[in-house]
Amino acid sequence: MLLPVSGLSRRADVVEVIGAALEMKASGAGHRRIADLLGRPRSTVRGWLRRFAARAGAVAGFFTSHLVALADDPSVVLPAPAVSVFADAVAAVIAAAMAVRGRFPVVTAPVWRVASAVSRGSLLAPSWPLPTS
Repeated sequence: MLLPVSGLSRRADVVEVIGAALEMKASGAGHRRIADLLGRPRSTVRGWLRRFAARAGAVAGFFTSHLVALADDPSVVLPAPAVSVFADAVAAVIAAAMAVRGRFPVVTAPVWRVASAVSRGSLLAPSWPLPTS
C-alpha cells in the first residue's frame, strides 16, 4: 500500500498536525494544551508524544545523519543542543527537512511532509528507525 507524504503510517491526522504537536511539546507545552489548541482528543495527542519520546534519541540520530549527508555546505551547522532529547529530535527533523529542501530546490513540500517522506511514513512507528549495528 502506498502512503501519501501527507500522512504517517497508522495515523488518521495529517503529518503537519502531528508535527505541530511535536514542535509545541519541544517548546514546553503539555499534551492537554496541545490537544486543545489543535482540536484533537487528548489521548490521541498524548499517544503521538509518547511514541515520539520513546524513540527520540534514535530519531535525532537518524535525521542528524541525513542532515550532514544532504547539506550543501560541508561546514553545516548542526542544531544547537536543546533542553531535552525530545526537543533535540524535533530540531534534527526540521533541520534535515530544510537541508533536503536546500539541496533539492524542486522539493517545496512543507517540512513535516519531507520528514514523512524521509521516514517512509514511519516517523511514529515503534520499530523505526531501525537500530544500526
